[in-house]
Amino acid sequence: MGVSIKCQYGLRALFELSRRWGQGLVRIPEIARIQAIPERFLENILNQLRQGGFVESRRGKGGGFMLSRPPSSITVEELICFLDGQIYRMDCEGDQPVHPCPLRGGCVFLPLWREARLALEGVYRGKTLQDLVDADNRPKFPDYSI
Repeated sequence: MGVSIKCQYGLRALFELSRRWGQGLVRIPEIARIQAIPERFLENILNQLRQGGFVESRRGKGGGFMLSRPPSSITVEELICFLDGQIYRMDCEGDQPVHPCPLRGGCVFLPLWREARLALEGVYRGKTLQDLVDADNRPKFPDYSI
């Protein structure tokens, strides 16, 4: 049920851009510093998110990134599925399982795993970036430097 570190970084980057929705472009070093993301990974992730239609970017002096649509229209599920693929699917599930199970059809655990996956998908589907911004009690744009 884990979310990759790449996906965690992507969520944190989009969260930071959501906090600044409507305030213009944000530069990579600033996002990286505030959200504790290595810059070299962040640049690649943001470029992938740009290709996926989540962010827009401008190069050069005064350039940076911003969300391409309102944070209230981007769900956590959408982002996780884009960066990590399907949420928590067991290797033995589906029409063409990764690892065919000799207990297929009689496994007591498969319904449990499906129920857990559906619950997790529901939580992720029910949360938007705006929900996360609204729940955030941190001061705006803190300086986390030491």
